[in-house]
Amino acid sequence: MEFKQIQKKIVTEISETMNGISEEQVLQVAHAISQAEKVFFVGVGRVLLSLEGIAKRLAHLGVSTVVVGQITEPAITENDLLIVGSGSGESAFPLAIARKAKQFDAKVAHIGSNPNSSMKEYADYFVRIPVQTKLNLENEVSSVQPMTSLFEQSLLLLGDTIALMMIEENEIDMHGLWRFHANLE
Repeated sequence: MEFKQIQKKIVTEISETMNGISEEQVLQVAHAISQAEKVFFVGVGRVLLSLEGIAKRLAHLGVSTVVVGQITEPAITENDLLIVGSGSGESAFPLAIARKAKQFDAKVAHIGSNPNSSMKEYADYFVRIPVQTKLNLENEVSSVQPMTSLFEQSLLLLGDTIALMMIEENEIDMHGLWRFHANLE
């Protein structure tokens, strides 16, 4: 078991996956984030952890972000965006939350692997992270990693990519971002 060999396999998988993401799909979601009053995030398990990282980073950019379920969660409105992270697009909790968000006329963006999932019924935007699924879809990146690690890693990097796109587009002073960083640490 060699660290360098395993690390190289993981980095290669991530690179191949990120190269397979549609720039047009990402631009649509980045624009939706910029237009929203508040951006809500929902997912489960390790996907939720990646989404929490994205929410925190966007908050550093001055975006009003909310993780569904947090104790201070406000009401979602027609001026808001819900970002759903679900590789399969079939996870019960994110599906229920997306359905509920549509009842309040919020926009929904699904980031997942399966473009033809049940989530398709609720999503206004979709970004496909082309990782291996049980469905063996076209152009899937296979992984040597356990479970859905490649999806979760790529999701977090996608969020950081969108954040950097917003920084460059809005010519945000990187040093000035520290004013949004937690200071009760």
